[in-house]
Amino acid sequence: MEAHYDSSNIQILEGLEAVKRRPGMYIGSTGPKGLHHLVWEIVDNGVDEALAGYASGITIELQKDEIVEVIDDGRGIPVDTHPKTNLPAVETILTTLHAGGKFDNDSYKVSGGLHGVGASVVNALSEWFEVEIHREGIVYYQRYERGITKTKLEKRGTTDKTGTRIRFKADQLVFSESSVYDYETLRIRIQQMAFLNKGIRFTLRDNRKTDPVQNEYLYEGGIKEYVAYLNKNKDTLHQNIIYAEGEKEGVSVEVAMQYNNSFSQNIFPFANTIHNPEGGTHEEGFKMTLTRVLNTYGRDQSFFKKDESLLGDDTREGLTAIVSIKHPDPQFEGQTKAKLGNTEARRAVASVMAEGLERFLLENPKDAKIIIEKALLASRARLAAKKAREATRRKSPLDGLGFASKLADCREKDPKKAEIYIVEGDSAGGSAKQGRDSGFQAILPLRGKVLNVEKARLDKILANKEILSMIQAFGTGIGDEFNVDMARYHKIVIMTDADVDGAHIRILMLTFLFRYMRPLIERGFVYVAQPPLYKLQQGKYVDYAFSEEEMEEKQSKLSQRAKIQRYKGLGEMNPTQLWETTMDPNFRTLLKVTMDDAMEADLVFSSLMGDDVQERKEFIQENAQYVENLDI
Repeated sequence: MEAHYDSSNIQILEGLEAVKRRPGMYIGSTGPKGLHHLVWEIVDNGVDEALAGYASGITIELQKDEIVEVIDDGRGIPVDTHPKTNLPAVETILTTLHAGGKFDNDSYKVSGGLHGVGASVVNALSEWFEVEIHREGIVYYQRYERGITKTKLEKRGTTDKTGTRIRFKADQLVFSESSVYDYETLRIRIQQMAFLNKGIRFTLRDNRKTDPVQNEYLYEGGIKEYVAYLNKNKDTLHQNIIYAEGEKEGVSVEVAMQYNNSFSQNIFPFANTIHNPEGGTHEEGFKMTLTRVLNTYGRDQSFFKKDESLLGDDTREGLTAIVSIKHPDPQFEGQTKAKLGNTEARRAVASVMAEGLERFLLENPKDAKIIIEKALLASRARLAAKKAREATRRKSPLDGLGFASKLADCREKDPKKAEIYIVEGDSAGGSAKQGRDSGFQAILPLRGKVLNVEKARLDKILANKEILSMIQAFGTGIGDEFNVDMARYHKIVIMTDADVDGAHIRILMLTFLFRYMRPLIERGFVYVAQPPLYKLQQGKYVDYAFSEEEMEEKQSKLSQRAKIQRYKGLGEMNPTQLWETTMDPNFRTLLKVTMDDAMEADLVFSSLMGDDVQERKEFIQENAQYVENLDI
C-alpha cells in the first residue's frame, strides 16, 4: 500500500536568507565542488523516491548555457496547499529551508539528501529555477529566481505520467570562480550511485556541444558489480565475490568484497548512498568482523602455527570491499558527512557480515584457503617490516642512516609555514639547496628511481632508501603508525625534470603517497612544481616560458637575435634561476594534487603502475588526447 504523501507531511523550520548569506555552510564551498553539489542535491531527491520504491529512473542533462535538467519518474512533489503556509506544498519545499518530506518517517524510510534542505538550497543559489510536476493526471509548473517565487503554481495540461522535472541555472554571482560543469566529475558520481542503487537506471547527457555525449548505467548486481569494476585492473585471488545482505535494528546492510594480489586495501563505506571517506561505525563493524571471522576459521581449520594469529591489516591486504548501509536516521560528524556515528550501524554490519562471510568460507573451502594464506603471508611480512619500520622513526633530522647528508632542513618549525621540496638527483638538489630560502624551505634530493610500490609489500618498501628518506623527512610514520597530524611540512612539493623521466619519477612518488600516505593528499599537503621549459634572453632581458606555445608567443615579440635555451633538467638552472622560476612563492606555479574520488584514483594507479600491460596500453590510448606539456 502506498504511503500517504501530501502537504501534511511537509514540516517547516526556517527561511532561505541564511543560504544566500553563507552558501558555503550549506554546499561546502562556492567553487567547482559546490557547483556540482547543486546537481547532487536534486539527484538525491530522485534517489530517495527510488529508495522508497516509487521511481525507477533518473535522467540528468547538461544543456547549453550551463543549464541543468533533472527528471525522475517518482510520485511528483505534492502540490496541495500546506496547512501552515497556505502555499502549495512544492512552493513551501522550494522556498523554505528544512522543509521536506524527509522529516516525516512515513514519507521516506531512508534518505541520502540533506534532510529536506537540498532543493531549497539549490533554488536559493540559482539565477532561476523551474519545476514541472506530473501528478494525478495534471502537469504543474512554477518558476523562481534566486529563491523568490516568480509565478504562481499553474496547471499546464494533462499527463499520463508521474514524476518531477527540475531545470536550474546556477547563480554566477555566487559561483564566480566557475559556473561550468565538468562532465567527468558528474559521470563518475552518477556511475557510483547506479552501483549503490541496484535496479535504478541513471542516464547522463551532455548537450552543450555540437556532438552530444551520453552515458547510461543500470546495475542489477549492485555493489557486487561495483567490486568487480574496482578490481578489473587487478589479478583477483578468487572468482566468486563475497556478498552479504540483511537488515538488523532497522538498518539495511550490504557488503561485497573480493581479494586481489596487490598489497593495498581499498574499503569504501557508504551510508544512504553517500560516501564516508573517514569511515565510521559501519566500517568499524566490517573490519572488526573480518578479523574475528578469519581468525576463527583459520584456527578451526588448523592453518595457524602455535600462537599465530592475524591482525586487522593482515586480513585486509589486497582487499577491495564496499560496505553500504541504508539508515532511517543517520548521524554524521560534520555537514560533509565524512564519518558515520550511529552505534547500531556497527552492530548491524557486524551481524550481517559475520553470517555472510562464515557461510562463504564454509561453502568455498578452496577460496577460503587462498584468503587465509594471503593473510598469513601479510602477517609474516608485517613482522619482517617491524624491524625496518624502526628505522623510519626519528627524533630529529640528524638521526642515523646517513640521513643528515641528504636532507637540508629548514629553520621553520611550524608545519603550516614549512615546505619540503623532493628533488630528483644531486645536481638539481645542489641548485635547490643554494637557491632556496632556508628559513622555511627544506630540500630532499633523491638518488635513483623510487620503488614502484604497486608491486611490493611493505617490508620491501621500507628497505628502499629513497622511500625511507621521505618517511623520515615527513615525520608521519607509515602503515598502522601513520599519523597525518605529525607531518613536519604542510607543503610537500615534488620537483622533477620536465621530461618523460621526470614524469615517471613523479608518478612513482604519487603512487607511494596515494597507497601509504593518502591523508597527506586528502589534506591538500602535496604539490607538483612547474619548472620552465625555456629560457629566452636578449641582451640583459631574460624571460621564461613554461610551454612551447608560451615560448613561441614571447619569441614573436623579440628580435631574431634572441637566444632560446631548452632546459633538459633542473640541474641546468643556476640557483638564482631555480629560485626565481620554481621556488619563489611570489612567482612560482604549484599544482595541488587533489583526490576528489579515491575509487577512480585507485583505478588509474592500478592501470598505470600494475602488471596488466594491455590495460595500461588501453588507458594511454583513451587518455592521450587529454595530455598537455608532454616532452617528446
